[in-house]
Amino acid sequence: MDMSAGNRTGIGLFALIMIGIGSIFGSGWLFGAGAAAQVAGPAALVAWVIGAVFIGMIAMCYAEVGSAYPIPGGMARYGHLSHGPVLGFLTGWAVWIATASLIPIESIAATQYMSSWSYGWARDLVDPANGHLTASGLGVALLLTFALWLTCYWSVQLLARANTVLTLVKFAIPVIAVAALIASGFHTSNFSAHGGFAPYGWPAVLTAVTTCGVVFAFNGFQAVINLGGAAKNPGRAIPVALVGALSLGLVIYLALQTAFLGAVPPEQLAQSGGWHGVDFSSPFADLAKVLMLHWVVTLLQFGAFISPAGSNIANVASAAYMVQNLAETGFFPRKLAAVHPRYGTARPAMWLNLGFSVLLLVTVGHSWHALASVISAAMVISYLIGPIAVGVFRRTRPDLPRPFRLPAAGVLAPLTFAFAACALYWSKWPDTGKVALLTVVAAPVAAVVLRRRGVRGLHRQFAPAWWLVGFLAWMSLLSALGSPDFGGHGVLPGGVDIALVALSAVAFYFWAVRAGVHAHRVGLTGSGPGPGGPAGSGPVLDGRTASPASSVVAPEDSRPTASV
Repeated sequence: MDMSAGNRTGIGLFALIMIGIGSIFGSGWLFGAGAAAQVAGPAALVAWVIGAVFIGMIAMCYAEVGSAYPIPGGMARYGHLSHGPVLGFLTGWAVWIATASLIPIESIAATQYMSSWSYGWARDLVDPANGHLTASGLGVALLLTFALWLTCYWSVQLLARANTVLTLVKFAIPVIAVAALIASGFHTSNFSAHGGFAPYGWPAVLTAVTTCGVVFAFNGFQAVINLGGAAKNPGRAIPVALVGALSLGLVIYLALQTAFLGAVPPEQLAQSGGWHGVDFSSPFADLAKVLMLHWVVTLLQFGAFISPAGSNIANVASAAYMVQNLAETGFFPRKLAAVHPRYGTARPAMWLNLGFSVLLLVTVGHSWHALASVISAAMVISYLIGPIAVGVFRRTRPDLPRPFRLPAAGVLAPLTFAFAACALYWSKWPDTGKVALLTVVAAPVAAVVLRRRGVRGLHRQFAPAWWLVGFLAWMSLLSALGSPDFGGHGVLPGGVDIALVALSAVAFYFWAVRAGVHAHRVGLTGSGPGPGGPAGSGPVLDGRTASPASSVVAPEDSRPTASV
């Protein structure tokens, strides 16, 4: 479908804000507070603030790039525009994996909360011994995945209408739950008993940011970037929707965390031996049962369907845009970019994402917690190209119209990249190694595709991408050798490990920016006029010049867009 500015009559600002809020309030609020409290105790409140600051910095980088290049599913394309086809495929692959993985985890969340129902068949959905889905629970999760997937099968406009209604309904549920839990009895002693405010130390707080659903929860900002290209005025809509959704999300998540920490009965906390022992399969519903708030249990059980459903509407659409962009660049079969002539949806891409979701469910989707920590680490890798793209485009496309500009980009962009590196390190070994390997495996795939399409000089094509391969290998090494607090073997002492991660990340940032500038100079990016070469120049993948995103110029604002 043509998403040039002249034909952009799609999602409005309010609908885009609702999509962002709806994505942020997915299954994260159902499980995040309980998981973070178990890992970090009352200091979990700090983890939410750190997570919001981190995601806010990432989001503002993408706001500049996304408003300048308003491409639907653009997070899968920005690496191609900044560094050429190989890095574009590696980063696009990482973004697609992270986004498509969100589809099954929302269904898992709904299924786990169903186990709190009073029916016998519902209690059998989750094995109480390990918290994993049983065979019947897996069947329900598969059914929910397919049902939610169908919501986006016919129309993007249906997505916007359905999500707005769902968001308005589900927004009230956590607010009511917070009020009810606080009114039932708020125990301020919980914030200082059993080891104090940070009973397991500050490393546990940092770990909670990436392993307990904090990054996972705020990841909903991606929906604004990926669907913002289909907005009526993306230059204004994207930054406004990002700020609004993230700000409101932080307020609600802090309220949820505070209510959970204060509502746990002190005698149960003592019996559990502290926060590490407070383990609820369905945190808020189980806590409401303990407090005899049966109407709140019913409300939360209803919310366990509404919240994941609203998030998955945006997830399904975003993941489809990712596949379309990868197909447009030639690394996925071009048939996957086909759009239904009547409904305007990328049905082949949606079928691929459904198959991937089912594969995750039947292989590793045993529980929400089992997937959330790995997905969060994958999300962090998918964020890396944002601040780097800002640095590259500021040098190669200084005159490009930018409706939003990141302030003090020379400082904030490398700082944001260093923050992302730290968040990846906090994900803990071996999860860091797993997601790094899952990303790097795309490199040989890229080589095979390029060779089969007759592209010569693979070393030239891969030159702008070596920084990412080196960065992920270096991060995996540091994670394995780092502090035991983050799953490492203790070769690097605590404090030294994080300092080394941050400082080396800054060096990798400048390497990456320089590689992007060089890719523009030698014409690998095909990003239009400027140092990269003449307009329309681009990498040859199949015997003809690939159509760069910037070769379609919007008549209203002269900003480059793409037809996808």
